[in-house]
Amino acid sequence: MPDTRKPRRTKIGRVSSNKMNKTVVVAVDLVRQHRLYGRTLRRIRHFKAHDEANRCQVGDTVVIAESRPISKEKHWVVQQILRRGTGEPVEIAEVEA
Repeated sequence: MPDTRKPRRTKIGRVSSNKMNKTVVVAVDLVRQHRLYGRTLRRIRHFKAHDEANRCQVGDTVVIAESRPISKEKHWVVQQILRRGTGEPVEIAEVEA
């Protein structure tokens, strides 16, 4: 039987806090145009994401994927670390869990 589930939504953002155990706060920039005036609006949404190994540091660029509810506010999982906050790329073997 073919799998008919929709693919998981993913977002790219920057880690803004890692003070909780196994949880990071990821800030995602949303850039839209105002529907009447056409001006570019930048909004920042914060998502709490599960980080099982506590590998993420503040400033890292990460990919988060939607998941089942893990807690009251945590519905996302860190899928991949794209870039460290220092600017160096991440080894692929280090990211795979």
